[in-house]
This record gives sequence, structure tokens and C-alpha cells, in this order.
Amino acid sequence: MAGRQQHLIKLVSVGDKTGLGKGHTYYSTKNRKSVERKLEFSKYNPIARKHTVYKEKKA
Repeated sequence: MAGRQQHLIKLVSVGDKTGLGKGHTYYSTKNRKSVERKLEFSKYNPIARKHTVYKEKKA
């Protein structure tokens, strides 16, 4: 599949205000051709049991 430009990325939680849930990971894909910056999402963290910020880290 030569035309496929999506790559697997690792999203790591920064935790909540107290640091609970820090280090929980999600894996997703990213189109590196159209997105040049590092991704940052607010996703559900099952350890903290609430939405926390997830930032892209090296996989």
C-alpha cells in the first residue's frame, strides 16, 4: 500500500490535577503528511475515571 501515509502514534496521559492516571496510553493513527504538529486530545482515562489530556509521545 504505497499511498497510505498514516502512522501509529502513542498518546500518553498527563493525569489529572493530582497526577492520578498519569502514564495511561492509547494508540492511534496520524496522517503525517497533513498534520505536522504533535497531537493533544482530551480522552477518557479509566484509571482516573474522567477525561484527561493525552499528548503524543515517541512510540
